[in-house]
Amino acid sequence: MSPDDDGALPVSAGRPAGVCYLIGRLHHALGRRMRDALAPLGLSVAQYTVLSFLEGQVQISNAQLAERSLVSPQSANEMVKTMEARGWVSRQPDPGHGRVVRLGLTAAGRAQLAEAHVRISRLEAHMLGRLSETQRGALPKTLREVLHALSAMIIDPVLAAEVSGDEPFTERKKTGKPARKA
Repeated sequence: MSPDDDGALPVSAGRPAGVCYLIGRLHHALGRRMRDALAPLGLSVAQYTVLSFLEGQVQISNAQLAERSLVSPQSANEMVKTMEARGWVSRQPDPGHGRVVRLGLTAAGRAQLAEAHVRISRLEAHMLGRLSETQRGALPKTLREVLHALSAMIIDPVLAAEVSGDEPFTERKKTGKPARKA
């Protein structure tokens, strides 16, 4: 597909505009560039994500961290063990719950994260360099709206079925329940 003069992709009935493809390519390219930027620090993209979450939290549990960093609890646990061994993360028992371990950033973790932020900030500046100030300002809000729309499909299986074409919207609207398959 080629963009129109204004940069928009043409949309025709029953055919996608190519946004999913572009986001997929963006995800792939960004992941690669982030890996390249973080590798000299000995950080993976997932570790950077974890450190970033911990920076904004007083304390967070391993289960919460796994959910927010999009990895399995087992992967999050292994990652935390590695980062604890490197001195970036501390683990302490939760005083209110015996089985919960609270995670936090150490001073070394904060220093590592500060270096990583500099590298990722440079990457973002380059990535967004061709956008106008207005476009750069609108992009985070637009991306959050897209993310919220996709997240709603996880929360609402009926919506997911409607979007995938598995259930006609009119059936749900009439009964409030998903249509039964014949």
